[in-house]
Amino acid sequence: MKTSKIYLGLIIALVASSITFTSCRKKEKTPAVEPDNEQTTATDNNLAEGSSSDIESMGSQVCEAGTLSTFKTSGAVSGAEILSIAPGATITGIGTKTITVDFGTIGTTGADGRIRTGKLFFDFSASTPTTAVYYRNPGFSMKITSLNYVVDGNAVNIINKTITNTTPAGAPVGTNLTWSVSASISVVKAGNGGTVSWACNRTKELTNTSDPLCYNGQATAINWTKAKIKINGSSSGTNTKGEAFTATATNLVRDFTCAPDVSKPKRHPFISGTISYTPGTRPNRLIDFGSGSCDFVGTITINGQTFTFNLQ
Repeated sequence: MKTSKIYLGLIIALVASSITFTSCRKKEKTPAVEPDNEQTTATDNNLAEGSSSDIESMGSQVCEAGTLSTFKTSGAVSGAEILSIAPGATITGIGTKTITVDFGTIGTTGADGRIRTGKLFFDFSASTPTTAVYYRNPGFSMKITSLNYVVDGNAVNIINKTITNTTPAGAPVGTNLTWSVSASISVVKAGNGGTVSWACNRTKELTNTSDPLCYNGQATAINWTKAKIKINGSSSGTNTKGEAFTATATNLVRDFTCAPDVSKPKRHPFISGTISYTPGTRPNRLIDFGSGSCDFVGTITINGQTFTFNLQ
């Protein structure tokens, strides 16, 4: 296995050499082999995947305890969490079935290293039964929309995103909680970088419900700072060049106790699992996030060649 360390934006820039054949009668050159160096899909899918995952994480936290513990630095004022993401950011609607998180118009760097502005709206009024008012409750269903929501200069437009708790009602403590996730978003990249369209159908599982530091039954909010989740399912879309792609996520694991970069203590990468994706008519690629080590290292395999990359 080759282990040339390269950054995510370059992980698929593979250069193939031309091949020269020589005979005793004459010297001929075959045409240069076209390199398979498509990299746009990987970076665009990663951007959309990360944006959607972060929105979902915020929704799960704010609907459990009315805070954004993974994205804040400290404290609370007038009952609203102080978000390091934007000065004066507020959470309103706690105690109702429609919660608004307003990051303001002046963004600052948050504990996860991201800069956010704009608003996110979390509406779970359609939950069945009506008593399902927390993300952990079976039957809880939440629709997420946005207004002028921008992350690191990338405008994230939520066309549709719905999360439904599919855990069987009355499941005993220790049963892993599960959710179905569907989403359709577009991301207008900073610096006139083009638009990414992305849609997914996923399942999400809280895998450590047996850990009382994370989950103590339906009467207590999930402690997301101790959570471990697993994601499976498909996605599709078009990259910034207008080329279609498909992808399948298999057992993607995110451990919220894992933060490899001490300067970004709330940035939690995937630490295991794979994404298999196909850009247009090109050969399939496989991204592997590892076997569980808390780091930013992953590999990508294209046409039998494997390369390492950095997830930051």
